[in-house]
Amino acid sequence: MTRVLVTGVRGKTGVPLAGLLAARGVEVLGGSSDPSTVTLDGVRPTAFSWDDPSGWPAATAGVDAVYVVRPDRADAPGLLTDLMATLADGTHVVLLSEQAADQVGPDGWSPAGERAVRESGHSWTMLRPSWFMQVLTDRRFYRDAVAGGDLPFPSAGARVAWIDARDIAAVAAAALLDPGHDGAVHEITGPDALTLPRTAELLTRATGHPVVHSDVPAEEALAGLEGFERELTELTFDRVRAGVFAAVTDTVERVTGRPARSLEEFLADAAPELRPAAQR
Repeated sequence: MTRVLVTGVRGKTGVPLAGLLAARGVEVLGGSSDPSTVTLDGVRPTAFSWDDPSGWPAATAGVDAVYVVRPDRADAPGLLTDLMATLADGTHVVLLSEQAADQVGPDGWSPAGERAVRESGHSWTMLRPSWFMQVLTDRRFYRDAVAGGDLPFPSAGARVAWIDARDIAAVAAAALLDPGHDGAVHEITGPDALTLPRTAELLTRATGHPVVHSDVPAEEALAGLEGFERELTELTFDRVRAGVFAAVTDTVERVTGRPARSLEEFLADAAPELRPAAQR
């Protein structure tokens, strides 16, 4: 039986990926800093924390492949280098990176993280997704604002090819289990590049209450953030305004055999989460 470690198993891509792997008869090790919270069917809770490298050898022992959700922290490239060193020869690595990661320069944080995997000696596949649709329903990002009728996003008129995390998971499952993905770089997007006003229109239609896009200044969007989190978020918004996330690819259909979900399809499922609190 194939054994796969999924880091961040309770995350946006980890949950659907674990389900897809289990359905294909894979022994899934669900990596989490708190294994007691891993309650997914067919998943073995496994201690894995970026803050505790001493536990990595036990978590990766005997695995055939690892799905690595890159940690959004300044020391990520070094952590990835260290993790690669704990893996046995022949372990395949699928790294969740970000769209057009090499466009921020060879000394940038994203390319450095990918380079740690590329130069590890292990076979690898890079996943480079656009913005997750799930940020619209996550209370840490836009859920509460959308529920209140606002979509504050400094886009400067640029478009975003939103991608459903479930489609990223489907591509990841193929990269982990199927032949033909070694050395592949999969740029993953949804089927359409949408303006933020159009995104707000679709949110309005799905939720039944008006949602308006506010093209707020970047400084306003960054309020309250500090240190590396602020730097990373500022760079991401700069890339949005530069049109980096407007590119559309056919990766989901090419890899999985079915088209990527549209934002309308996603919102048909997620709309109840975006209604005002009194209506949920």
